[in-house]
Amino acid sequence: MEMSSVRAAQGAANHGFFDREATIAKAGFNRWLVPPAALAIHLCIGMAYGFSVFWVPLGRALAVAKGVAKPIACPGDATSFAGKLAITGHALFAVDCDWTQFDLGWMYTLFFVFLGSSAAIFGGWLEHAGPRKAGVVAAFCWAGGLVIAALGVYVHQLWLMWLGAGVIGGIGLGLGYISPVSTLVKWFPDRRGMATGMAIMGFGGGAMIGSPLASLLMNFFKTPADVGVWQTLLVLALVYFAFMMGGALGYRLPPAHWAPNGFTFTRRAGAMITHGNVHLNDAHKTPQFWLVWLVLTLNVSAGIGVIGAAAPMLQETFGGYLFGHPSVGFAQFTDEDRKLAGGVAAGFVGLFSLFNILGRFFWASLSDRIGRKTTYYCFFVLGILCYGALTTLANWGALPVFAASCCIIASMYGGGFSTVPAYLADLFGVQYVGAIHGRLLTAWSTAGIIGPVLVNYLHDSRVAEGVPRDHVYDAIFYALTGLLVVGLICNALVRPVAEKWFIKAAGEHEPHLTAPRTSSFGIGYGGFDAQAAVAWALVGIPLAWGVYMTLLSAVKIFQ
Repeated sequence: MEMSSVRAAQGAANHGFFDREATIAKAGFNRWLVPPAALAIHLCIGMAYGFSVFWVPLGRALAVAKGVAKPIACPGDATSFAGKLAITGHALFAVDCDWTQFDLGWMYTLFFVFLGSSAAIFGGWLEHAGPRKAGVVAAFCWAGGLVIAALGVYVHQLWLMWLGAGVIGGIGLGLGYISPVSTLVKWFPDRRGMATGMAIMGFGGGAMIGSPLASLLMNFFKTPADVGVWQTLLVLALVYFAFMMGGALGYRLPPAHWAPNGFTFTRRAGAMITHGNVHLNDAHKTPQFWLVWLVLTLNVSAGIGVIGAAAPMLQETFGGYLFGHPSVGFAQFTDEDRKLAGGVAAGFVGLFSLFNILGRFFWASLSDRIGRKTTYYCFFVLGILCYGALTTLANWGALPVFAASCCIIASMYGGGFSTVPAYLADLFGVQYVGAIHGRLLTAWSTAGIIGPVLVNYLHDSRVAEGVPRDHVYDAIFYALTGLLVVGLICNALVRPVAEKWFIKAAGEHEPHLTAPRTSSFGIGYGGFDAQAAVAWALVGIPLAWGVYMTLLSAVKIFQ
């Protein structure tokens, strides 16, 4: 076995620097250096969640440049959805009118559609190319997309914004998101959930760093004739490129047959954790893949529907409760009331973000102890209880308990993302888990449509029916509860993958990949040594700053 490690090292010397074989770790490498490399990439691409920080300044950028008090509207009738689409079509190439939130909001659709589709398309390529090459491509796409978006802002061309950040940047999101998954699962077979949780929590935390940083930069660059957005995008592109390249170059893969010191691969009869590997081309043929796909889709749909409407939901539901005047309803808000309520709602959104990121690590780590299927049972059962109680809590005016319930929901939204890679590794093995995870992320793209459309449709239709604003969300909460009930049933149907799907016959795919891991080869040692402490500090300090800024905003909800 020691000879196989030597041959792997010799093979790496005959390959290019960015090739998969060149990333095989050598004796003395500390596996705790890999999670901060993954975090460096996820904290950068996670800014996709915080892009709304640009909407307000961009919505008046042309007016500021021309010295006009109000945004310059594009011609058209915005009273219908079709009319709004027509206005957006005009705004794509117009240089004489400002962009609306409806125009800019399509960026989110592009982000997550291209994230899911690129992860599905390039997941197989990633397994052969390796995480380093995928991370480098992700860095060029995400940072390059921001540069193109900055050019779009500078010349006031919305289509360049969509193409740069939305399409090209979205591809970078997909590659950057899945690049560490199979790598970390291979390095931490003893702690699969914790490992993927450490990386994927960075995607939830990216906005906590990027949003306040972008605000500071825009305030620095703005002038009486410029809102400072394009300069901010360029600075962010430079910073993100440096961090993502550092993360990509920090990736290493364990050699074949590697295992942590003292770790033994075992499988109990009937256990969910598999003993082998299912090929990428076969995974989607199993019922387990589609059941987990539905589990993720329904969990994310329920969470993202509320997260996307968090601020208006709180203001409409609680009205004057937010600032000590419970007799004042949302419809009676004055400008000063809106300002006060908006401040509390911003804190509420901050709490959502914080629990989103904490849930990614907490639930994924807990899944190592209680199992992935049991963890998803927790998501659905707790989610049903929390969503089912929201209407009653709102009627009681129990704002702190309502906020706590929503924070639990946000934690399980994030936990669903971080636990599912380990769930897939348990079911299908580790060899193709990155590519299988990439295909499963089409569930995210689907949920990104189902959740917001369901919530927004029910909201607008109930408002049109004349339902009081403090009861508009009652039916929405019950509808989301229904989604979780279906998800609970799907999770209960998940069983171990049938033996026929495992790679086992000679010459079928790559049968040698099912060989057991038997030695550490002197790799993986070190723990939290000085080198690991430096690597973690490089990602931990910015993350701690983001948490601090979020808490400053969130305390308003309890004042």
